[in-house]
Amino acid sequence: MAAAARPLALLASASASLAAGGASVRLAASSSRTPRRALAVLGRRQFAAAAAAGGAVMGKAGAADADAGMDAVQRRLMFEDECILVDEQDNVIGHDSKYNCHLMEKIESGHVLHRAFSVFLFNSKYELLLQQRSATKVTFPLVWTNTCCSHPLYRESEVIEEKCLGVRNAAQRKLFDELGITAEDLPVDQFIPLGRILYKAPSDGKWGEHELDYLLFMVRDVKLSPNPEEVADVKYMNREQLKELLRKADAEEDGVKLSPWFRLVVDNFLMSWWDHVEQGTLQEAADMNTIHKL
Repeated sequence: MAAAARPLALLASASASLAAGGASVRLAASSSRTPRRALAVLGRRQFAAAAAAGGAVMGKAGAADADAGMDAVQRRLMFEDECILVDEQDNVIGHDSKYNCHLMEKIESGHVLHRAFSVFLFNSKYELLLQQRSATKVTFPLVWTNTCCSHPLYRESEVIEEKCLGVRNAAQRKLFDELGITAEDLPVDQFIPLGRILYKAPSDGKWGEHELDYLLFMVRDVKLSPNPEEVADVKYMNREQLKELLRKADAEEDGVKLSPWFRLVVDNFLMSWWDHVEQGTLQEAADMNTIHKL
């Protein structure tokens, strides 16, 4: 996708529509790789201070040489995507490259906590769509996880705080990138934010995650066209099938592995929230005031 980011006036309109509970908002599903200042959300001085606090990005040439074996698509995303840095209260404090944000040495230094999202998409039979991450993923390749897991980027459409609109916009963009689900199938006002978790997890020694993760739920039938650069496999699962997948992962059977963030959500929230999915009462389960440190 190479669509340009939408202008501030359209974003303001989208935000107002969500606040009013009106018709579904069609998103800026932009893949522009140039970070842009979120002047509609933060004052100019505040935003400039946040940018200054973000820290320098590792020199691209040196890092690229060190990771010459990295898949070309993943390497481009690692260096060109800018994640949103936050403190433990989810206040924006800057930005840094996806590469730097996932280096364990920087994670352990405590300076690259970044905002993320995890989507849990159910069909009309209340089955949860899972994906197996592709073998070329830099972090946690070939593990099974929830429908989509990624990051809002440092661009005007994805740092909007009101109604979690920036995170919803990012989720819509990435669901198209990874699973080919169109914006028409995923209205941003139908993503239901249920909560936030803060976690840290190593991947392979060099890489890892340290995220403040927004958990977004939706019940909707969609058409899938998975991108093999991002996704190795997809499956819809009911509760019993998911429990069998968990058993295999615990027993290290058939090479089944789960992403750490998905396992944290399963162990702490998912089954009770699944009840709300089936009863149509997801809004009752939402708690966006608490950040769960797991």
